[in-house]
Amino acid sequence: MRRAMALQGVCVVELAGLAPGPFCGMILADFGAQVVRVDRPGAGGDVSHLSRGKRSLVVDLKRPRGVTVVRRLCARADVVLEPFRRGVMEKLQLGPEILLKENPKLIYARLSGFGHSGRFSTVAGHDINYLALSGVLSKLGRSGENPYAPLNLLADFGGGGLMCALGIVMALFERTRSGKGQVIDASMVKGTAYISSFLWKTQHTGLWEQPRGENLLDGGAPFYTTYRTADGEFMAVGALEPQFYELLIKGLGLKSDELPNQMSMSDWPQMKKKFADIFAKKTKAEWCQIFDGTDACVTPVLTFEEVAHHDHNKERGSFITDGEQGVSPRPAPLLSNTPAIPSKRDPFVGEHTEEILKEFGVSQEEIDQLMSDKIIESNKLKANL
Repeated sequence: MRRAMALQGVCVVELAGLAPGPFCGMILADFGAQVVRVDRPGAGGDVSHLSRGKRSLVVDLKRPRGVTVVRRLCARADVVLEPFRRGVMEKLQLGPEILLKENPKLIYARLSGFGHSGRFSTVAGHDINYLALSGVLSKLGRSGENPYAPLNLLADFGGGGLMCALGIVMALFERTRSGKGQVIDASMVKGTAYISSFLWKTQHTGLWEQPRGENLLDGGAPFYTTYRTADGEFMAVGALEPQFYELLIKGLGLKSDELPNQMSMSDWPQMKKKFADIFAKKTKAEWCQIFDGTDACVTPVLTFEEVAHHDHNKERGSFITDGEQGVSPRPAPLLSNTPAIPSKRDPFVGEHTEEILKEFGVSQEEIDQLMSDKIIESNKLKANL
C-alpha cells in the first residue's frame, strides 16, 4: 500500500522559470504536494530538468483570458510559486494583493535573486551575482587567486530554492493556527547570506583572520583540503581534531613526533607539500584501503559515475534511477513515517492541461473554446506515444 507523504493534499501552482524555482517546486512534489507547472505556449520544457512529479499546463499569460485561467487555479490552490523580478506579476494582474483577496489562505511565494525591494530588485542577475552581493563569494577561492563560485549551487539552490521551500512549509504550518496565507519574499542574496551565518558569527574567533585560502577551513590547512593520487584521482582530507589528525599521520606512514605542531600555520605550506608528495604515490583505491573504516576523516572524491556505486550510498539507497535510466539523488531528508516517493519522470509540456482544468472546475466547452482561441495548449497525444 502506497503511504501518504508529508505534503499530500497541498496544491501548488508553479509559474515556470529557471533552476531555483523548479528546484523548489520539485522538493514540494517529491514530498507529496500536487504541483501544477504553468508553462508558456511553445515552451520546450523545463531546461533545468527539475520537474519530477509535477503536472504541466500550458497557458498564454500575455492574453487576459489566460490570466483569468491562472487566477481560477490560484483561487483554489494552497501555494503559488513565482520566479520573476519585482513588478512582473503585478503587471500580469497576478500580484499578491489580487490573489490573496480572492484566496486569503494562499501562500504566495516570490523567489527572486535580489528580492522584491531595494535598488537591485528590478535588474537581472545570476547565481554568481547574488553570491557576490551576499558577501560569501569574497570568502571562496584559493590563496592569491580571484574569488570563484562553486558552480551555481549556493545562491540558486541553497539560498534560493531550498530556502524558499522552507519558507513555504513554515507558512503552511503557521496557517494551521491563523487560517491565513501570507507572502514569502525569498531573495537569493539574503538566503545565501543567511546560510553563511557561521562565517559571520565566527569572524572574531581567529578562523578567518588570514587571507582567503590560507585559513583552517578554506584550503589553507594541510589536513583540510584535497590531494591528487597516483592515478590522477583525488582524496579529501578533513582531519581537524587532534585524534583524527593522528590517524591521518599514521595512515600516511609518518610519525607525529617528527613533524611540526598540527596548528603551526607557518608550517602549513611545507606540510601540504609533504602530504601531496605522499598521496601522489598511491592510487585512490589504495588510499581507500588504508583509510576506509577509520576516523582519519579521509574519503575519496567520487565522480558522478562512481557515486551511485559506492557501497555506503548503495546501502542507504541514496540515488535513484528514473524511467529513462538517468541517475539522480534520492530526495532528502529521509522521513521515517512519510518518506518521499519521487516520480519516475518529468511531464511533457502541456501533458495535463485538460486534466488540470477539469479538476479546477473548467467545463469541457470552456476548454474547447480556450484551445480553439489558442489561450491554452495540450500535448496529451505526445505523452501517449
